[in-house]
Amino acid sequence: MDINNRITVFSIRDLEDALKTPAMYNVLNFIWTKVRSMKRQRLLVCDEAWIMLQNDVSANFMFSMTKRARKYWLWITTISQDIEDFVRSPYGKPIVSNSSMQILLKQSTTSIKSLNQLLWLSEAEQQKLISCGVWEWLIFAGNQHIALKIVASPSEKEMITTDVKRRSE
Repeated sequence: MDINNRITVFSIRDLEDALKTPAMYNVLNFIWTKVRSMKRQRLLVCDEAWIMLQNDVSANFMFSMTKRARKYWLWITTISQDIEDFVRSPYGKPIVSNSSMQILLKQSTTSIKSLNQLLWLSEAEQQKLISCGVWEWLIFAGNQHIALKIVASPSEKEMITTDVKRRSE
């Protein structure tokens, strides 16, 4: 398989749940082998990272990959909807801590305590994350914490909306 295209997507969506962790492990191992064989700038987006964190072997592999990725010019983005996925795994906190940037969207009041364990949020940051609207984020880059709100122009809103009623107007 050639992963030198501008974008390559591996999907495990239709696999049985019991097969998702080993499948994702195999895909990431394949990518990691390719990345190490030829250094060039790349971005790896690992959506639903919680799948890798369910098993110590795969979580350790992901942690090891995130620790060494920059050496091979690989930027890794891990995405998960629930911060508890990272808190529960012994490898989750080091993955987050090793990240050069964290982008946080709206959080439930129950997940704020766990998020605070990882990132030591101020009271204002905790309140901001609980009350965030759509397209409002907190970005942590090193010691800098920035609140961000993206405001789309009317034409951008029309292009990106998923509201079928709005598109037909």
